Parts: sequence; C-alpha cells; structure tokens
Amino acid sequence: MPADGPYDILDDRFRTGRCANGDSRLEVLHDDCRWAEGPLYVPAWRQLVWSDIPNDRILRWDEATGTVGVFRAPAGHSNGNTLDRQGRLVTCEQGNRRVTRTEPDGTVTVLADRYDGKRLNSPNDSVVRSDGTVWFSDPDFGIISDYEGHRAESEIGACNVYRIDPVSGEVHLAADGFDGPNGVILSPDEERLYVSDSRAARIHVFDVHEDGALSGGKVFAEARGDVRFDNIRFDDEGRLWAAALADGVHCYDPDGTLIGRLRVPEPVSNIAFGGPKNNRLFITATTSLYSLVMSVTGAPRL
Repeated sequence: MPADGPYDILDDRFRTGRCANGDSRLEVLHDDCRWAEGPLYVPAWRQLVWSDIPNDRILRWDEATGTVGVFRAPAGHSNGNTLDRQGRLVTCEQGNRRVTRTEPDGTVTVLADRYDGKRLNSPNDSVVRSDGTVWFSDPDFGIISDYEGHRAESEIGACNVYRIDPVSGEVHLAADGFDGPNGVILSPDEERLYVSDSRAARIHVFDVHEDGALSGGKVFAEARGDVRFDNIRFDDEGRLWAAALADGVHCYDPDGTLIGRLRVPEPVSNIAFGGPKNNRLFITATTSLYSLVMSVTGAPRL
C-alpha cells in the first residue's frame, strides 16, 4: 500500500486503526549523540531523558522550552531507562554492569549487579511491575568492546533475563536461551512479558505468574532479512511497536501480524510514548532524537 508521510501501511488494520493519522513528518529534537538509546518521558518533570551510551551521559530534553542539557555524566554507559510505580528512575548501566534506582534526593541505589555471585554482563533494558518486581535483560553488548562499556569476559557465560524480587532484592534467573536479549516490556494487564532478542531477530512472549516466574516463551514476531529488533512498547489498543534499527519502527497487531512501519532517516535504537496525552512517540536513532505526535496513544501510565 502507498506510503503517507513517514508511514508505510502494510495491512489495512494500520489504516483503520488510525495509526497513520498523525504528524506528516518527524521532528528532530536533538542531533548531537554518538549512539542514542533509552528514551523515557517523565510526566512530573515534563522532560524526556535518554542515554548517549558512547559519550557516557544521560541527556534530557525539556518539553516547555525545547532545550537539551546533561542530566548525568558520567552515567555508567547507561542504556535503558524506566520508572517504577513511585516515579523513581530505574536505569540499566552497561558500563557499571548493574541496574540502579535514582531516589528523590538524587542518591543512587544499586538494585542488582550480580547473579549467583557473578557479575552481570551489561544490563540493557528493564520493566517494573505494579508490585515492584523488576525484570531486566542482560546481553553482552557492553563488554564486547570499549565503545558502549568496558571490554571484559562474561562471568556468567550466557545472556539472560533476570527478575529482582521486590521484597528480598534477590536476583532470580527469569528466562535463558537468548542470543542477545534486549527490549523487555509487560503487557498492560501485566500477564505477559515480551522480550526482543536482537541477534535472533525475534520477539518472544512469556506468561507471567503471580510470583514473577515466567513460562512459555513462544515467538510473537520474527523479522525478515537483515532486520533486527531493539526495544518494544505497547499502545493503548494492544499493538506492539518495535524499534527495528535500519528498518525504522514496526507496528504489530495483537495477533503478531506486521501491519505498518514508520520510516526514519537513521537506524532506530529505542522508542517511547510520552507527552501530556501520551501520544507523542519519541525515537532515538543513531545520533538523533526524533518525535512524532500521533493519533495513537501509548499504553496507560500506571
């Protein structure tokens, strides 16, 4: 089907779902990064924070003024950022090989840096359940070279997804068998956990049990050709949006069908919904931060 602005309509559900009715062009908010990732809109601040991994800093864009400044530097070669249910910033620090939480007074609490006594590889992305349980991916992207972290051997010898218990703080193995686990996100009802595996070019879906254990792991979506997935996000109608590197941003129907795509001038690393109405898609793509005000709304911010 013909493209309209940055939108490629691959299935009529993309059209009937009003996914292509937003802005007719991408807006460039910043273009001075080396490799941008981890966008997160913080409603209380009316700001977006994101990671510039090789430059070892977290940047922030102010919605009211449009200005960009440094939020934290050095930042442990941080990657993914999210909020817990108390509005605290949870960050995956590739270089420091840990998951941290920034407290209201600015102090940093380490949530996880080891599993079974061994140092983590390089935590990449995380998600927090309403009861405080944290799941995070731990590929080796930050230890294979000095570009996005510090070159080192893996102590664990595998790339896994882990769970942090909200009461004990203990780190549990949640799922294994990945080539390069990357984006993690809970379904809006918190009954399923989706994990993208960049190296395998797949998105897996797991059933989440009350105690935080996972089961299943079937393939939800599989990319074709040279396409690879990074992080993933839901809109409020259950569609899954995936950063697909050189292939822009993919949109999947709840049944796993690829129904549309957003074309972006640079390889896309991460995406996040934000803005006052949660209908502005922020896109980190190589050196730049883009945004697109859409007719689609992100999954509710709980």
